[in-house]
Amino acid sequence: MSHPDQSRGGRLLTLSNAAVGGLARLGAAPRACHELTVPGRVSGRVAARPVNVLDSDGRRFVMSPRGTTQWVQNVRAGGAVTLRHGRHSETVRLVELADDAKPDLLREYLRRWGWQVSAFVNGLTADSSDADFHAAAARFPVFEIATA
Repeated sequence: MSHPDQSRGGRLLTLSNAAVGGLARLGAAPRACHELTVPGRVSGRVAARPVNVLDSDGRRFVMSPRGTTQWVQNVRAGGAVTLRHGRHSETVRLVELADDAKPDLLREYLRRWGWQVSAFVNGLTADSSDADFHAAAARFPVFEIATA
């Protein structure tokens, strides 16, 4: 059985995540790319994943274009994560948004990073209809970044 974070892409996705996370850790990734670390809800082992931080109207958000992955389940169980980009590291709390608050943020995320995540969003694009975004909202966890 494949790990949910690897269900689409397998080993190549794992290697890609490790490479992008490493670049974020070094500060060599684009400014919005951060390495998110979160303790496992069962093992307690810290897991790291690259995420894009969306700035919108003075607020910051992260989303999971792959749906309810292991890191999402770990966040739901604990809430506190560390975001790192280069030497800057911050411990924050992630607060999950209700589905009705997601459509505009999902559209903006896809406007900026659709080219990175197109394989995971089932044909949804920044140009999709409002109805499509409302219908898809439940499939994509979105969290607001709050201070810990």
